[in-house]
Amino acid sequence: MTDFITGFFAPWIIYAVILVLHLVLPARNVEGYVTDQATGRLLRYRLNGLLVLAALVVLWVVLALTGVFAWDWLYLHRWSGLIGSAVLGVLLSFALVLPAPPTGRSLFADLYFGRRENPQLVGHRVDVKMFLYLVGAAMLALNLLSFTAHHVLVFGSEASPGVGLYCALFLWFVVDYLVFERVHLYTYDIFAERVGFKLGWGCLTFYPYFYAVGLWAVAERPDPGTPSWLLAIYAIVFFTGWSLARGANMQKYTFKRRPERTFLGFMQPRVLSDGTNSLLASGFWGVSRHVNYLGEILMAIGLTLVLGYPGVWVVWLYPLYYVVLLLLRERADERRCVAKYGDLWIEYKRRVPRRIIPWVY
Repeated sequence: MTDFITGFFAPWIIYAVILVLHLVLPARNVEGYVTDQATGRLLRYRLNGLLVLAALVVLWVVLALTGVFAWDWLYLHRWSGLIGSAVLGVLLSFALVLPAPPTGRSLFADLYFGRRENPQLVGHRVDVKMFLYLVGAAMLALNLLSFTAHHVLVFGSEASPGVGLYCALFLWFVVDYLVFERVHLYTYDIFAERVGFKLGWGCLTFYPYFYAVGLWAVAERPDPGTPSWLLAIYAIVFFTGWSLARGANMQKYTFKRRPERTFLGFMQPRVLSDGTNSLLASGFWGVSRHVNYLGEILMAIGLTLVLGYPGVWVVWLYPLYYVVLLLLRERADERRCVAKYGDLWIEYKRRVPRRIIPWVY
C-alpha cells in the first residue's frame, strides 16, 4: 500500500517541482499571437521550457546516481503514477472550469472543453496553457528515460537497439517542442482552445503516459532483431514527418511575424488577401491545407515501427490516436476558417484542394 501511495503522489510532486523551476529559472518574456480581451493587447508569456526540462533531468539523474530511487522507478510505479496523475488532472479541470462564468453550453461541455480561453496566474508569470504543455512534455521525457532504463536493466547487453532509438527519437520530439516553444504560441492549441478537462487532464495524464504506450508494451520484451538498415528507414520516416511538421509551423510563424520574408531562402510567400485578412498559399501551405498534420502522423508511425513489434496492436494506439485527433481537428479548423475568412477561404481551398496529404486527400 505504501508503494502505491508513493507512486500515486509522485506525479503531483514532480509537477510541483516543474512549477517551482518554471517560476525561479530565467525565462524569455515574449509577445504571443493571442490578444488579451481585457486590455486589447497581445498576451505576454514567460518561456523557459528547455531550461526547466534540463534542470529536471539533471535532478532526476543525480537522485538516481545517489541511490534515492532506482533508474526505472517511474516504470515500476507506472500504474499508480498514472492513477495519481489522472486524479490530479480531474481535480485541476474542476478547479479551472467551475469558478469561471458558463459559456452557454452544457456543464459537461464546459467541463470538457473549458470556459476560460487564456488564463494566466501568479501575476501573469504562469500561462496555464503553456505550463500544461511544459508539464506534459517534461513528464513524458522522464517516463521515456525510466521506461528505457527498465528495458536496459532487464536485458543488459542484449537490450533492443530499437528501444534505445525510440527513446532518442521521442526525446528529440520533446526537446524540439521546447526549443521552438515560442512558435507554438501561433498554433491551433493556443489560440483556438479553452482550458478544461481536454487540455488539463490531457497534458497531466494523457500526454506523459499514453504517448509512451509503445514502451509500456515492449519494455519487457526481448530484442526483436530488427536489422540496422530497417531501423534507419524507420528513422527516416520519423524525420520526414518532423521536417513537414516543423517546416510548416516555422513557415507560418515566419509569415505571421514577417510576411514579406522568404522562408528557408527559397519559399517565396504567395499570399491571398481580401484587404483585411491574409492567407499563406505557398511552400508547405501550398501543397495541402494541413501538411503539418501529415508530419505528426508520420512521426508517430516512425516511432512505432522502430520498436520492432508491428504485430503487437498496443503499439499502434499512438499513431491511431494522431489519425483520429488530427482528422477531427482538421474538420474543426475548416469550420473555424470558413467562419473567419469567408470567400477568402473558399479561394484558398480552390488553390490548395488537398486537406492533409498532398495530391491524395
